[in-house]
Amino acid sequence: MAAVDWFTAEVAPAPVRRAPRPRPRAIARPRREGRRLTGGIVWISAFAVLLAGVVALNVAVLRANMALNDLNKQQLQLQAQNATLSSQLSSAGSSLRIEQTAHRLGLVPAQAADTSYLNLGR
Repeated sequence: MAAVDWFTAEVAPAPVRRAPRPRPRAIARPRREGRRLTGGIVWISAFAVLLAGVVALNVAVLRANMALNDLNKQQLQLQAQNATLSSQLSSAGSSLRIEQTAHRLGLVPAQAADTSYLNLGR
C-alpha cells in the first residue's frame, strides 16, 4: 500500500517491511517438579511440628498455672489458720485469763503488805 500525500500528486513508495527474525528455540530443560513438591512438604511438616510444640508449651504452662493456683489457695488457708492460732495464743496469755484460771484453781493474789523485794546490790 502506498502512502498518499494529499498536497502532491506523486505517490510515495511503500515502506519496506523486514522479515521477522526467527526466535531462538527454547531448550527443553527437565523440570524439577519432584524437588519443588518435596520442599513444600518439608516446609509444611516443619510448621506443623513448630505449631505442635507451641500447643504443647501452652498446655504445660496452663497446667503449671493451675498447680500454682492450688498452692496459692493452700497458702491462704494456712495463713488464716496461723492468724487464728496466733489469736488463741495471745488470748491464752492475757493477764485476765491467767487470773481467772488461777482463781478457779484456788489461788489468791498476794497482799501488797506481804510483798517484799530483794536488793541485788546494783
